[in-house]
Amino acid sequence: MASSATTETDFSVLPELEGDIYTAPLQKPAHLGDDWVEPQQADYGQADHAIWDELFERQMGVLPGRAATAFMRGLEKLDLARGGVPEFDRLSAELDGMTGWSVIPVPMLIPDHVFFWHLANRRFPAGNFIRTRETFDYIQEPDVFHDVFGHVPMLTDPVFADYMQEYGRAGWKAMRYNRLKALGALYWYTVEFGLIEEADGIKAYGAGILSGPTEARFAVEAQSPNRIMLNVDRVMRTDYVISDLQPTYFVIESFDDLFRQTVERDFDRLYRSLAPAFTYANSAVIDVDNVVHRGTQEYLLRGGRGSGADPV
Repeated sequence: MASSATTETDFSVLPELEGDIYTAPLQKPAHLGDDWVEPQQADYGQADHAIWDELFERQMGVLPGRAATAFMRGLEKLDLARGGVPEFDRLSAELDGMTGWSVIPVPMLIPDHVFFWHLANRRFPAGNFIRTRETFDYIQEPDVFHDVFGHVPMLTDPVFADYMQEYGRAGWKAMRYNRLKALGALYWYTVEFGLIEEADGIKAYGAGILSGPTEARFAVEAQSPNRIMLNVDRVMRTDYVISDLQPTYFVIESFDDLFRQTVERDFDRLYRSLAPAFTYANSAVIDVDNVVHRGTQEYLLRGGRGSGADPV
């Protein structure tokens, strides 16, 4: 995401796909424009608000001491404990005054190129629905709780907010080089499942960790997973797990460290050196790693979630 990437695409309008650039073949609902933004936020009912409140209360029982300081401060700044699903207009007005970001409602996962464009313009697309009682503990597609509770508080941090914008701008370069999988791994291991080294220990800042009680404990405390200091070249060559706990987490020293390692990196050169497929397994520890904790991988070896194995 070197700065040269920011001058190649005009993000004032949604850029057109060029050549053989690939984007996920999702079916756009007929009532939406090319930006995939819903005309308004969903009208949540009493039962929906109750689900949000219960999810919020559950997470606040496990996150203190495990969540990054920036995240906990963001929760307070945005007053997400006010009750029920937050209004996006309120969040956007408050975020705009802090870091220039806003929150926009989208119906589902949206195409890569549209997602990148919104991030590049400091807009965070949030799912316009909330999970049901039947999917209370786990939902495969991100809902409003994952997106707003898990992601939005981090957008109150100025450095992380800038990182997210640069990630969006970098997406178009990855598409041109056909390296979306590699850039996706970087998002996965930072924005979704990132850890940060703080004075009193390692904490979580990734939304995939922060929005679920099991992974919040597992990522920070369990003996099973590896915890390795972030190396961008290595991370972008590393496979990841979509529907289970991660065998490996990557740790940053600070958000300034994350910004330096990514935005100041020559990605043209990196993309030319990357293989089309991942090089490293998600549980691998290699000779260049700065290992904070070498995991036992017991959870993975016992078969993970499908086997009923307990996180260890």
